[in-house]
Amino acid sequence: MEKITHMSSFSETSVEGQVTALLNEGASFDGRLTFEGTVRIGGEFKGEIFTRDTLVINPGAKVEAQIEAETVILSGFVKGNIFARRRVLMHPPAVFQGTVTTPSLRIDEGVVFEGASYMPKT
Repeated sequence: MEKITHMSSFSETSVEGQVTALLNEGASFDGRLTFEGTVRIGGEFKGEIFTRDTLVINPGAKVEAQIEAETVILSGFVKGNIFARRRVLMHPPAVFQGTVTTPSLRIDEGVVFEGASYMPKT
């Protein structure tokens, strides 16, 4: 398994000064991802994701991972467990299979949610 601490193997971009790195549609990665800032995944990812910041999973993305982040914004497919210290937002056409642990969870109409959610007090 690979560990990335600097995102040089990803396409680096700065959309409105927010996105640190982008794994584009058509790209795939298997391993452990650690980052600062906001990372947007549009391709395939399998492994573990750790950050103190924001993870965005685009429509069409396929992620099978254990995720630990400050905030997770999900519009693609995720199978695994999410632990978010601040919040998780799920927008259609998101499909989630697993367990979410976060103090704030928003699931919009049209999202497929298969699993469990835990909302501990902060």
